[in-house]
Amino acid sequence: MEKVKLTIDNKTVEVEKGTTIYKAAKTIGIDIPVLCYMDLGDLNIENKPGGCRMCSVEVQGRRNLAPSCATDVFDGMVVNTHSMRVLNARRVVMELILSDHPKDCLVCPKSGNCELQSLANKLGIREIPNQDIAEMSTYRKDFSPSIIRDMDKCIMCRRCETMCNEFQTVGALSAVNRGFMSVVAPAFEMDLEDSVCTYCGQCVAVCPTGALTEVNHTNRLIRDLSNPNKTVIVQTAPAVRAALGEEFGHKPGTLVTGKMVSALKQLGFHHVFDTDFAADLTIMEEGTELLSRLTRHLNGDKSVKLPMLTSCCPGWVNFFESQFTDMLDIPSTARSPQQMFGSIAKTYFADLINIPREDLIVVSIMPCLAKKYECQRDEFKVDGNPDVDYSISTRELAHLIKRANIDFDSLSEEDFDQPLGESTGAGVIFGTTGGVIEAAVRTAYELHTGKTLQDVDFKELRGMDGIRHATIDFDGQPINIGIAHGLGKARQLLEGIRNGTSEFHAIEIMACPGGCIGGGGQPLHHGKFEILQKRMEAIYQEDKNKPLRKSHENPYIIKLYEEFLGKPMSEKAHKLLHTHYVDKSKKIIYIEPKSFEI
Repeated sequence: MEKVKLTIDNKTVEVEKGTTIYKAAKTIGIDIPVLCYMDLGDLNIENKPGGCRMCSVEVQGRRNLAPSCATDVFDGMVVNTHSMRVLNARRVVMELILSDHPKDCLVCPKSGNCELQSLANKLGIREIPNQDIAEMSTYRKDFSPSIIRDMDKCIMCRRCETMCNEFQTVGALSAVNRGFMSVVAPAFEMDLEDSVCTYCGQCVAVCPTGALTEVNHTNRLIRDLSNPNKTVIVQTAPAVRAALGEEFGHKPGTLVTGKMVSALKQLGFHHVFDTDFAADLTIMEEGTELLSRLTRHLNGDKSVKLPMLTSCCPGWVNFFESQFTDMLDIPSTARSPQQMFGSIAKTYFADLINIPREDLIVVSIMPCLAKKYECQRDEFKVDGNPDVDYSISTRELAHLIKRANIDFDSLSEEDFDQPLGESTGAGVIFGTTGGVIEAAVRTAYELHTGKTLQDVDFKELRGMDGIRHATIDFDGQPINIGIAHGLGKARQLLEGIRNGTSEFHAIEIMACPGGCIGGGGQPLHHGKFEILQKRMEAIYQEDKNKPLRKSHENPYIIKLYEEFLGKPMSEKAHKLLHTHYVDKSKKIIYIEPKSFEI
């Protein structure tokens, strides 16, 4: 690549041609403030809007200030990033942004973790001189089952639009209107709930202000925990234990499973269980379904729908229900582990402790905001009573622990309760991309071949490439497997199925980067690949440390089938552990253009 040499703040630097001033400055440790710019290079996401002008710098020979995030360097360029002219311009820009921004920082969900707030403080903003000039725009709040849009706090950075449209290819958000009334919203400014939004939460993960936040259920949880007439139990997803410690100052990838369990017990939950138990249960159902389809296909049954797609990720389920409705018969009918757990908890476990399901509150701790929506789906309710009452995110759990004045670091390590707390390593790896299909292969191989699998580490299924493929040898029978994380990558695999070029037998899809470890409810990773990598390593380490690493060897799963379900894919199992999918395709509404007299 051709190199160019330039000077930034009296420091000489050599970078590749086509590099922006912002990136060039970053290589020599010079910090330029940004708001609208988002560089998630490790995830192949970068926008160059240059819209807010917060990153403006002075370029010798150029009359106007240049947006460093959108201006490429050239040989001999001389840049000053912090001249008095630049500092004054940034102050004016910030004052104009704040002039049309609410001043409710004390009660804002993003307070203390707001990029706008931090930058205003860094720039020394103590008054808003333009507030009398600006006409404050006011929008109603948009409450969906998972995400709250408070567009009064939108600064039009359009990061959410980039994430939704370019990375996820969902297309739920775009810029509308002009001037003070400009905002990022769904088409026709409809509610998020009525749009094609999948609730993956990646827009929330990149929003620099409180314009996009998750629906918070912690106050509801506190009410339930203080109600003597309710028994409140909790399930925790595998990705949570690999990221929760970050909220308490631990390095990324620090496993805090025991301390997390201890904290949940101190909060007052009657029983603390593990979603990994239900992940093992998912493998028994989903793996059996896969084997059934494969066997029929290999025996010449042309009616079998292959490849079979995994169905654990609700963001992914929402995606294909709205955008690939011609393929609703391809995904596995198995419910997600969250919903399998809730169904078993409010039937099998409720009977064990002899209480009616209405008096049992099932709460989940999830890395995913789409799980909040999934709890509310009608197919997961019995006479209006949900199998999982509600879900809180990893971030919400951290805030609740701090709110309860629990010293997380001093907690002792405690174990999950039984019988719904026992899991194998296969259940743990559900938390990362490739983990679901690897767990399924561990069980499907032994059930198909009747042989013991000596090496359960299918490393060919692991990694962080957006799309991966591998062929697994089932004792002479090659099984082609595809893996994608990120809905944009999922779209590529689905298009292959649609046009008949796919040769896969099974495909795993996760909506978020890295899978659940990069979920929209996790501690913010700001696109740093190394954080996701460390979380992934923690997941595989916990798997390696487990005495049992195959789902069908979980003694409590075996007991559950013997005492309650019968066998995988039985009539009872199908009723409690399987689901159906809904056509959510949106009809395009044609609006007659208005006629204007000139």
